[in-house]
Amino acid sequence: MTRADLDKQPAEVAAMFDALAGRYDMMNDILSMGQVRLWRKRVQRVLQAGPGERVLDLAAGTGTSSVTFAASGANCVACDFSFGMLQAGQARLTARDPLRDKTRGRVAFAAGDALRLPFRDGAFDAVTISFGLRNVHGARDALAEMRRVTRPGGRLVVCEFSRITVEPLDMLYRRYLTGVLPAVARRAARNPEAYEYLAESISDWPAQRELADVIRAAGWSAVRWRDVTLGVVAIHVARNL
Repeated sequence: MTRADLDKQPAEVAAMFDALAGRYDMMNDILSMGQVRLWRKRVQRVLQAGPGERVLDLAAGTGTSSVTFAASGANCVACDFSFGMLQAGQARLTARDPLRDKTRGRVAFAAGDALRLPFRDGAFDAVTISFGLRNVHGARDALAEMRRVTRPGGRLVVCEFSRITVEPLDMLYRRYLTGVLPAVARRAARNPEAYEYLAESISDWPAQRELADVIRAAGWSAVRWRDVTLGVVAIHVARNL
């Protein structure tokens, strides 16, 4: 495919991310100009995962965010439908921390589809998904499935690309997505077509208020959000009440 197909089937999207796995984190740093690290830290602060809590990090990729949650003492499951991403993350964690003594909590890697999670009802105290919900074919159904595996009173944190609230800046950002980002990817990425898909998926994603409505429709309560980097990213939070 030379252009992104936003109606990709799960197996096709998984294969695309398998191909990106080796350089995925590096490319994220390049294309976000280092902002992705700030966004991960904000998610960590919002989630406030405590010692012994059970956290599901969905669409976890290589588990970079999962490791930060475990550093606070939480037991985290890094779940993704890309085996390539999970394998890269497992290898990296083993290389950096072979005895698993540098993190207070535990990190486990698990393959799973967001629409059919392989976990029992109420298994987790918190579920989080960063930059992955827009890649799911059926966001509302996925959010309902996340609610199923979250205990009563548990929480949801969704970090996703969104809309800049200042219109002239948003126009410039859209030009970056459609022009600059694919051009950089063609020079630096081994699979530049995948980044065309990612750019289009960001452009077509709903704004903050619309996503909040989708989260409510999936059964979550107390939905609210905060903008990060002027709204390039929004972090939505909710409760399973």
